[in-house]
Amino acid sequence: MTVYAYKALSPDGAASSGTLAAESRAAAVAELAGRGLQPLELSEEQAMAVRRAKSDGHTGRVSQKSVEAFTRELANLLAGGVPLARALSLLKREASQPAAKHLWGRVHDSVVSGTSLADSLAKSPKAFSSIYVAMARAGEAGGFLDVVLNQIAGFRTRESDLKGKVKAALVYPCVLAVMAAATLVFLLTFFIPRFALLFAQFGSALPPLTRWIIDVSDLIYNYGLFMAGALVALVIVARRVLATDAGRRQVEHTMLALPILGQVVGHFALVRFCRMLGTLIGAGVPLITALRTAKEAIGNQTLADTVSQAIAEVQRGAALARSLALSPRLFRPRWWRWWRWRRKPGGSIRNWCGWRVRMNQTWTGSCECWWRWRSRCCW
Repeated sequence: MTVYAYKALSPDGAASSGTLAAESRAAAVAELAGRGLQPLELSEEQAMAVRRAKSDGHTGRVSQKSVEAFTRELANLLAGGVPLARALSLLKREASQPAAKHLWGRVHDSVVSGTSLADSLAKSPKAFSSIYVAMARAGEAGGFLDVVLNQIAGFRTRESDLKGKVKAALVYPCVLAVMAAATLVFLLTFFIPRFALLFAQFGSALPPLTRWIIDVSDLIYNYGLFMAGALVALVIVARRVLATDAGRRQVEHTMLALPILGQVVGHFALVRFCRMLGTLIGAGVPLITALRTAKEAIGNQTLADTVSQAIAEVQRGAALARSLALSPRLFRPRWWRWWRWRRKPGGSIRNWCGWRVRMNQTWTGSCECWWRWRSRCCW
């Protein structure tokens, strides 16, 4: 049984709080109602959540292929008219991996207890990213969850294919780089010190380049362990910094400032935003709500802040194209000018978003060609 912490009001208006054990969230609400209490807040106790998270870690990690298959199968079941709880129950029963079965069961139990699908998925951030949760929340809000899940599955398939091609193109250069580094370290720590003793016996002056190589060899030979320890400490500090919001924002800002990588990151963030915004607008979701939901699908907090500024301008009554023009880092001038030239407001949003999604195919092909050219030319 799960322990829940609650805050409730008694019939006379007095506030009360405490904990209770129940099979599910719905059972906890029913028990509070049986006591004559009106629940205000009901959440799983923190200690219980921590123990459950630790126990989940012992069941193994769910692979990305399993998550992709889960997403596609859930979309097919929902498109066929199967209720969400029934679809999750079927996927849980048909799962072959213990870790996947356990995770699908957790999502099913959370949904049955009254939690939305997006909030249920957000409880497992290692399996379902923030972009995944944001798109699922948009599908629930607009009533087209099956369409969004199909888009998520397609996006993850294309992303995994691109990553696989990039990794395949970088295998040979990485192997050469590791072998070259290992050979260099071996020469500097084994051969160069012996040659240094031989040169010292000659008693003649050495060329500057030879002296520099011997100095580097002495540095690595005498302080190599300290340098390795400092590198490990630097990696640990970097991971802790990236775990903070300020650290992630700084890394995102640095990546966006890079000449080529920044353009690629901004492009794919824009494609995710446009895909989600076009789907929401086509389903009749209000513009402000659609912008706020699509903003969560960007996956980059620095770029999401620029969209927040555009949303604020739209709420003040400004035109959407003019508001987006205030964020040139994400919306380049030639893109939003094309939008503004259209006459039909709703159609222009859907057409512009569709145009950006079609441009994604060209960018994906260009990235593949660039990685292949780089791997061959550099090595």
